[in-house]
Amino acid sequence: MAPTREMSVETKERIIKLLQDGKSSRNVANDIGCSQSAVSKIWTKYKSNGKVVKGKRTGRPRKTSKCQDRKLKEICLENRKCTTKQMRNKWSELGVNVCDRTVRHRLKEMGLSAMEKKLAEYKCNTNEAIKLKLVRFPEDIDDDGTTFNPEFSHQIFGDDEVAFGYKGLQILLYHSAGNLSPMFRVQYSAKVDDKFDGVQADDVENKIREIIPPGFCCGTDDFITLLEKEVNFKPFGTVCHSYNIFNEDAGEEITYQICKADMTCPGFREYHERLQTFLMWFIETASYIDVDDERWDYFLVFEKYNKDGTTLFATVGYMTVYNYYVYPDKTRPRVSQMLILPPFQGEGHGAQLLETVHRYYVTSPNILDVTAEDPSENFVRLRDFVLAKLCQNLPCFSPEKLLEGFSQEMVTEAQQKLKINKQHARRVYEILRLRATDMSDPEKSRAYRLEIKKRLVGPYKKNQREMAKMRRCLKPEELTNQMNQIDLKTQHEQLEESYQELVTEYRRTVERLAQV
Repeated sequence: MAPTREMSVETKERIIKLLQDGKSSRNVANDIGCSQSAVSKIWTKYKSNGKVVKGKRTGRPRKTSKCQDRKLKEICLENRKCTTKQMRNKWSELGVNVCDRTVRHRLKEMGLSAMEKKLAEYKCNTNEAIKLKLVRFPEDIDDDGTTFNPEFSHQIFGDDEVAFGYKGLQILLYHSAGNLSPMFRVQYSAKVDDKFDGVQADDVENKIREIIPPGFCCGTDDFITLLEKEVNFKPFGTVCHSYNIFNEDAGEEITYQICKADMTCPGFREYHERLQTFLMWFIETASYIDVDDERWDYFLVFEKYNKDGTTLFATVGYMTVYNYYVYPDKTRPRVSQMLILPPFQGEGHGAQLLETVHRYYVTSPNILDVTAEDPSENFVRLRDFVLAKLCQNLPCFSPEKLLEGFSQEMVTEAQQKLKINKQHARRVYEILRLRATDMSDPEKSRAYRLEIKKRLVGPYKKNQREMAKMRRCLKPEELTNQMNQIDLKTQHEQLEESYQELVTEYRRTVERLAQV
């Protein structure tokens, strides 16, 4: 069947004129050469709206007005380095809430998308562009195998972690392994110029200079000269603990030392300024501390290695601890920052460091307990392992005691002997009880599950008490709205999910304890 052709406006006007002159629809159809039903439809539409021209279709309404589109153009031209997401966010501040695709469509309509594509070639991911090294030997400088990248760079380069204006950008930040003497250099294959209508490249060099202390070198020869001085570097402070770890690559055991230092140690202030720059690359919310506050304690990890028959030391990681006052005469050390540098991660240094710090404070009678400030998930896992390892030898945490349930005796002994607070003691109890429980036995497994859920159910019981109050105080329709928000079935599902996640974490700790 051939497709029908749209009738012209002139033909429709002629049909209306003939019908108005008194002709029948059949005669009009014969005169025009169309079907009688077509004539009837045109007449019906004309009587309903008085027009023969097809009305404008509604379709999907345009999300933005011309005025709003002009605002987007201003945003784009104001800073050509903006990404689509950044432009969308700025546009939303003006009351325009659209998706990234709408932003791109509007830019294309205004002829700006081509420039955006060209500028995109000069955007570099700074987490990939920054090259970090801990250099021991001159040959390490050109060895890509010793290079590592940061996990974060948003504090220096913004939330998108992007540097604009360069192709093939490389930000070299090399440090000598022990004293952390830096070499800093920026290199690239191409940079934006005047053809980009006044767009300028980011001042990458000054951004880095803001976070690294002065005194760095830029040339390889100068850096090699600094490496030769590493023989004079010695760990700061006093040695708290030494331990050995077998290194498969080296085929031998390597010795490590954990030292406690403070700002009175000669050269430590300058060394700490260089060390703390690594926080910006590997801790998401890192900030520099006030080193003039005497309540800070510093714990450092060093590796002993041999170079041409001489023993040298390499920096492995560190921890800062702040000593808070607790009324009336106690102190609560709180772990603030902890970092094991990437080349040493996964070797057990974090556990050695945290255990050493705990043992250091245990000997002081004025210490109440040891805590941590806003711990990450990885730190919580590490702390679970270390505290469980320390507590497993206490009499009150014996398998027999664990199966009797959590007790005040556990709280007291953990606090007095290991400076562990009640909350952490409870978590250690749950981990060690899992290890002592035969989970293949349905009755024992059920007993363990109920013991854990008894603690987890606290917030849900609070909701139930609130519901009881609302039943007494609210009107029926208000109570219905609240009931929809507090669904008991959903709460039970969430409780079971929380329990399963917790047991999964505990199993990891139990497995690690078995390897000790």
